[in-house]
Amino acid sequence: MYRKGTPGWIKYLDFLILDIVCLHISYVLSFFAVFGISNPYGVPIYRNMIIAVSIIDIIVIICMEVFKDVVKRGGYKELVVTVRQVVMVILFTVLYFFIAERYTSYNNSFLCVLSGTFFVIAYTYRMFWKRVLLKTKRNIGRRSLLIVTTSNMFDEVLKNIEEKDYLYYRIVGIAVIDKDWVGRNIKDIQIVANGETLLDYVCKNWVDEVFLNVGEGYSDPLGITRQLSEMGVVTHNRIYGAENYLNANQFFNRVGEYFVITSTMKCISPLQLFVKRSADIFIGLFGCIITLIIALILAPIIKIKSPGPLFFSQKRVGENGKIFKMYKFRSMYIDAEEKKKELEDKNKIDGGLMFKMEDDPRIIGYKKLPNGKIKKGIGHFIRVYSIDEFPQFFNVLKGDMSLVGTRPPTVQEWERYELHHRARLSTRPGMTGLWQVSGRNNVTDFEEVVRLDRTYIRNWTIGLDCKILLKTILVVLKKEGSM
Repeated sequence: MYRKGTPGWIKYLDFLILDIVCLHISYVLSFFAVFGISNPYGVPIYRNMIIAVSIIDIIVIICMEVFKDVVKRGGYKELVVTVRQVVMVILFTVLYFFIAERYTSYNNSFLCVLSGTFFVIAYTYRMFWKRVLLKTKRNIGRRSLLIVTTSNMFDEVLKNIEEKDYLYYRIVGIAVIDKDWVGRNIKDIQIVANGETLLDYVCKNWVDEVFLNVGEGYSDPLGITRQLSEMGVVTHNRIYGAENYLNANQFFNRVGEYFVITSTMKCISPLQLFVKRSADIFIGLFGCIITLIIALILAPIIKIKSPGPLFFSQKRVGENGKIFKMYKFRSMYIDAEEKKKELEDKNKIDGGLMFKMEDDPRIIGYKKLPNGKIKKGIGHFIRVYSIDEFPQFFNVLKGDMSLVGTRPPTVQEWERYELHHRARLSTRPGMTGLWQVSGRNNVTDFEEVVRLDRTYIRNWTIGLDCKILLKTILVVLKKEGSM
């Protein structure tokens, strides 16, 4: 899933933080100038005001995408953007005064001084900080970029990398598709793949984005764009002519000095990403509180039934190959992972790329009676009502997972993935997802799981997440099984 528009406030989080710092510096200086040297945060109405203004400033920055392409902007354009931002902040601040019915409580000259001071300091720091970034060639972007080119384009590409900042990316290497140059290190850039090993490299090394620059008339060798898109990898193609056409998931973009067509499974805006992450944080906080309460109840029960830790952690593969520890309440015996190998032939999921079975003997309290009936205990209760999943609210709060997404595979499962399975990991994994609310006990074909996950990614909206969350609650209440 491609975060369209990032840069924006996420990739330029340092700009946003510095902007708030500058706002508070401006507030202190303006307070001294108007009221004299005293504690600027000691007067309640002005302290409340600067808190409100800080929140307004963050909202304006996000909604207006103030820091989009900030490094590329010249002095005049930065001036215009800064003026627009300050004006909007002041207008919404005045609106806040009227809504709070506190307009007459404030000194009007203070707001004027604050506006001018904030503009001067904000503009100055941005121009200075951009110069520092460009001079040091600091890598602002968190997304890794693999450059794919040919031997005859290699010198041009290398020169472009040297001359342009590429600040949005962390360049992980170059693939030269028509020569076997793998292993060469040229000016601190590693050649990591050729035409035969490119797709395997991308699959196993978790490249976030790929930039194709292979020369006019050779724009998409071997169908690379199609295959990478099937894997869920964001792909940029250098544009040479106007004969390229765009669809809903392709758009014009820029990499270095080149115009490209970016192909992706789904585009989301910074504002959509902000809303989704905000929901994760707020609901995650509430979920963590509930988790602690449940832990107090479950701890003695689990300890009695199966001595050992209350929590179970396991390495999982997250968005774009990030390995993280996923937490659960322990609902199985301590040796569950060792016994899993003995039960592989009873796996309900075809192909063995996920594991699920009926009447799992590893669950705490499981006992097969002499008459053949199965006695179920506390572990089964925990799994039926998905209580074991609650500790994942901590993963959500950390940012490893989201409330809604695709379920993260284990490392062993991921190692058996084919290329198109990788698409499942092009978005942040979730506690629940489309697969879980689509008759999860009835889906035994892993390809169907992948299809549902791809459907979720392609059709993602905030509304779809809300719908899945609601369906998840209904599924759990109907006891349709564990996630």
